[in-house]
Amino acid sequence: MTQSRIHRLATRLANQIAAGEVVERPASVVKEAIENSLDAGASRIDIELESGGVQLMRVRDNGQGISAEDLTLALARHATSKIDSIDDLEAVGTLGFRGEALASIASVSRLSLTSNAAEQGAAGMVAQSEGRDMTVSVSPAPHPRGTTLEVRDLFYNTPARRKFLRTEKTELGHIDEVFKRQALARSDVAFSLRHNGKTLHSLNCANDQAGRERRVATVCGAAFMEQSVALAREAGRLSLHGWVGLPTFSRSQADLQYFFVNGRVIRDKLVTHAIKQAYRDVLFHGRHPAYVLFLEVDPAVVDVNVHPTKHEVRFREGREVHSFIFSTLHRALGDLRPGDGAAAIDASVADEQGGVGWSSAPRQAPMGLSTPPGGQWQPEAQAGTADLDALSRLYTSPTFNRGGQNTSIMEHLPRGDDESEVPPLGFALAQLHGVFILSENTEGLVLVDMHAAHERITYERLKRMRDDSGIRTQPLLVPQTITLSSREVAAAVEMSEALVALGLVLDATGDEQLVIREVPIALIGGGIEALVRDVLSDMLAFGTSDRIAAHEDELLSTMACHGSVRANRRLTVPEMNALLRDMEMTERSGQCNHGRPTWVQLGMQDLDKLFLRGR
Repeated sequence: MTQSRIHRLATRLANQIAAGEVVERPASVVKEAIENSLDAGASRIDIELESGGVQLMRVRDNGQGISAEDLTLALARHATSKIDSIDDLEAVGTLGFRGEALASIASVSRLSLTSNAAEQGAAGMVAQSEGRDMTVSVSPAPHPRGTTLEVRDLFYNTPARRKFLRTEKTELGHIDEVFKRQALARSDVAFSLRHNGKTLHSLNCANDQAGRERRVATVCGAAFMEQSVALAREAGRLSLHGWVGLPTFSRSQADLQYFFVNGRVIRDKLVTHAIKQAYRDVLFHGRHPAYVLFLEVDPAVVDVNVHPTKHEVRFREGREVHSFIFSTLHRALGDLRPGDGAAAIDASVADEQGGVGWSSAPRQAPMGLSTPPGGQWQPEAQAGTADLDALSRLYTSPTFNRGGQNTSIMEHLPRGDDESEVPPLGFALAQLHGVFILSENTEGLVLVDMHAAHERITYERLKRMRDDSGIRTQPLLVPQTITLSSREVAAAVEMSEALVALGLVLDATGDEQLVIREVPIALIGGGIEALVRDVLSDMLAFGTSDRIAAHEDELLSTMACHGSVRANRRLTVPEMNALLRDMEMTERSGQCNHGRPTWVQLGMQDLDKLFLRGR
């Protein structure tokens, strides 16, 4: 292949090349159009489609509009009203800013842009362009204040690109997902979506918490809102709020995960890693958490200009962001107890070190368990080991075992006139086949897998003991030398203090060599070299690593499994009650160490349905 002399590309060809980055499919056009409408201050956005968006996409808003003199310039490459200087680029506060979307879309479609920036009086103007010649014609057109973007015959002049489009149903599905993301990001904006004359979504604006919850329930499903925890936390420059699904509401695919940074939906490996790490101890193998989370940061500390479609960002303080997200979610999931429900997290009482205050404002209890009348049942002690033991002795006293007769244990238990004194998991009635505990509470029947529940209780106690004493290390009798890349060795030297805190003492003996001198006692005899490599890889990618804690947790989990009550062991009623009380005060007691549920609630309505009562 011979090279011609250097020359400037034709405007049309340059725009079509840019369109290859910006316009992948109809959903890309809808995304860019919605973002422009939001940046224009729209409070209502209406979208109409035909044939999955290939034949027609019309996006109409009531934003501030475009003045007549700027209408032609709006279709030129790299023309924007959103940034003026490098300082603006380093602190982008809008969704769009590159000024190439409309020009790129116009180069591969028949486009018209109708707008009116006047409050009243002026009729509006329309700019029309076809990708074939890239000329723009402007003429008067009636239009209220706001803008309408109409895109017809997408890729009509680039047949090769059009062949890559999928079926109408598939393309509509991609647009629907874009619509949902934007609707979640801006609950204060009304949205509608029509396809082939049929209304698919019609969402009113919502400016209060109840309205925002209705918006999330509409987009993500009512089940998500019923099985989620609302959280809100602020620490320095970072603020995180939203909803995280309970571990029992996990998904087979990562299809209900929405994370927004300053209103922009993103997919970021640092964020995903932090969330995955928070769920590591409670999620069943192969399952994915569900969440709708909003992170607010200073625009100056996040770079949104790292990906053509702006789906990825780069945090300038990645380790701080990772730690903030992980600790917030870890605390939210860890502090759930049976009966807490989807308790709201109130950051107004956060301590000076960035801790989180937790308010008892349950919306819906896990697995259908509602709080009893009169408020939440409060245990007599917190989750310290000594307190748990004392509580166990309380519930194994003869008061709670009237000669072993237990036809209606609720009648024999000391409580006031108000049912609010009944604990969330109620009181034990019997044991089934040496595997399940049957308990009665104010809602109905509770079924508990006694081994799974006791396994979690034992596991959390072992972790607490480990955390109280810190990671114990031991020098290797024969220090182990490993060869790494110069980048990994440099990272080990730079992060030596963080590695020591993890129980790893490493010395650099060359540009590409490290000597392992000390490791955590619990991991002696394991694959130390592979572990060190994995830890350094995490540190380079995320600024932190939980691999050592994960390995130690696996060992503690095995110990807890062997140290827990086994199936087919008969428990007395007092022993069963002691287990229930321990569950109510143990972190993550809704799941065993492997992520399986430890208890389920059958309400009276559920039981009535089983026997066709009331029909």
